Amino acid sequence: MTHLQYGGERYEGRARIPVSRLTGKLETDRLLQQTIKRSFFRAACRATGQTPPWGSLTGIRPAKIVTRIFDGGGDRAAAEGILREVYSVTADRRRLCIDAAEAGLKARRDLGEREISLYVGIPFCPTRCAYCSFVSHSTEKSFRLVEPYLAALEEEIRRAGELVRQGGYRVSTVYIGGGTPTTLSAEQLERLLGRLSDSFDLSGLREYTVEAGRPDTITEEKLRALKAGGADRISINPQTMDDRVLAAIGRNHSTKQTGDAFLLARKAGFEKINMDLIAGLPQDSTEGFRDSLTRVLDMRPENITVHTLSLKKGSRLMLEGGNLPSAGEVEAMLDFASFRLRAAGFFPYYLYRQKFMSGNFENVGWTRPGFEGLYNIYIMEELQTILALGGGGTTKLVDPKSGRIERIFNPKYPYEYIAGIEAVLRNKARFLDFPQPAARS
Repeated sequence: MTHLQYGGERYEGRARIPVSRLTGKLETDRLLQQTIKRSFFRAACRATGQTPPWGSLTGIRPAKIVTRIFDGGGDRAAAEGILREVYSVTADRRRLCIDAAEAGLKARRDLGEREISLYVGIPFCPTRCAYCSFVSHSTEKSFRLVEPYLAALEEEIRRAGELVRQGGYRVSTVYIGGGTPTTLSAEQLERLLGRLSDSFDLSGLREYTVEAGRPDTITEEKLRALKAGGADRISINPQTMDDRVLAAIGRNHSTKQTGDAFLLARKAGFEKINMDLIAGLPQDSTEGFRDSLTRVLDMRPENITVHTLSLKKGSRLMLEGGNLPSAGEVEAMLDFASFRLRAAGFFPYYLYRQKFMSGNFENVGWTRPGFEGLYNIYIMEELQTILALGGGGTTKLVDPKSGRIERIFNPKYPYEYIAGIEAVLRNKARFLDFPQPAARS
């Protein structure tokens, strides 16, 4: 039982567990901690009059809880019960979580032995968005760094290719992210993708994604270079289809440019396109978000990722504030998204949460059947090693058998990465010291 003093009032929360379940010290400690947490959570809900949508869950990967339940022989009903009774997760979020976990298990079953993925970071953007604290540089201010950065990146790509061949790995997906990779010229993109093809055997790729991101950076020439270089999936991220909201967040593109970029991508032969929207942007409204989602659905992309605004440290929104929708408005946006996307034949295939999210909600990747973004599943469900190249990249070494994870960090900023490339190359050798990946059942 928890007694909580709040606002001059006393609130009580109760939680019980059968003594018969306390079977050993470790299990007893775990269950007692879980019970105390439930007791406090119930008292806090009574004190504040609020029940968070994700209940008492605080982790960024809630679907992993369901995965463990499935691995232990449980089914959807068992997962539903635990999320409801133990963690007080609301019905809509329970369904999201279970659906995402099932997509993760399917991806895991399909993985072969000794498969890894590559992440390549391009930490440059045309401008910095009001909500962003990502380690990236405006090309207007750091254009001189782009060429030396690419030269250093090519060195790391060459070295990583040697290590992958030496270890006998196979590359299953490539993800070029940022930043905004399409801040590079068509010639630079051609060079980058050519270096990747020369350094790695990409003949068995399941997916090759380039996060084109800003519609105003997408041209026919760049799309041709990406397609010729092997990319088969791109992300075009309007974030909103309201020009007024775009101006408020510091995006220089227009909604017309979003539509034009999408048509160019289809013309270039891209049959897998993701589009991002953000719920909770400054000056947006529930009606505005609904209109944005409807207009994006009308374009018929294969994936739509719905993010909840996260107030990140160092972002302009965190430092200066802004006219943000309320938590209730954000909830209405997300509820509409879930209803509308399911009605359009989409299902959630991965999700994650972040600190300081509006309303304590989530980010969800939605997909049409058969078009799941595999890299997103692999990294969020930690199914395989991700070898990260470039400034700000974090290599995640995953031992599928034990669940052990180690990380190798590259320097964050472009100039640090350029200056420290020799140390980066030496550090990459740790990749071969980690247990070899194997197939998972």
